[in-house]
Amino acid sequence: MNVDKKDNIIVRIAGESHLGYVDTILDTIAEAAKIRGTGIARRSPEYIARKMNEGKAIIALSGDEFAGFCYIETWGDKQFVANSGLIVVDKFRGHGLAKRIKKMAFELSRTRYPNAKIFGLTTGLAVMKINTELGYRPVTFSELTDDNEFWKGCESCVNYDILLRTNRKHCLCTGMLYDPNWEKEKKKSNGTKATITKTVKSLANKLKK
Repeated sequence: MNVDKKDNIIVRIAGESHLGYVDTILDTIAEAAKIRGTGIARRSPEYIARKMNEGKAIIALSGDEFAGFCYIETWGDKQFVANSGLIVVDKFRGHGLAKRIKKMAFELSRTRYPNAKIFGLTTGLAVMKINTELGYRPVTFSELTDDNEFWKGCESCVNYDILLRTNRKHCLCTGMLYDPNWEKEKKKSNGTKATITKTVKSLANKLKK
């Protein structure tokens, strides 16, 4: 799904036509980081623009007004995909917009990198809930990417010293991960259970005879 329209707010994959929102996006992220007292990895205008041009960003608009944003990035030779920079403008909160943006970013990640593990770091209960609904599980940091470039993004966080002191084992953020192999294992398990059930019923019917 490339476009999701609801309550006069359109959520879509960002492109070149949305480059004019780059500064607004960065200002909104910076302000949110101050209010939360936790970090969101700082990105340059060039970085966000590149994400849009590559079709690796999700933007939400109410008419021409900016409402929300998120982008995806690969790490560890594309073995991992992070959905990062999730932000919703205050006036548009409380209507499920973050969930819509996150869902589309998740779908985009699954489409472009079907075999990659999808992960994120968050201190927000609402984001944890959304992630759980999408199939993420809380994990230790050791199960996330070991790509140093990803972890460098935490340097702009006010809690970065905690990450350093613990040798990158834990911080105030919760690591959450979605592994596509879980779905394969689930289907395999369900298939095995169905076969066993069928066999048992067949034997039961023979015994009745």
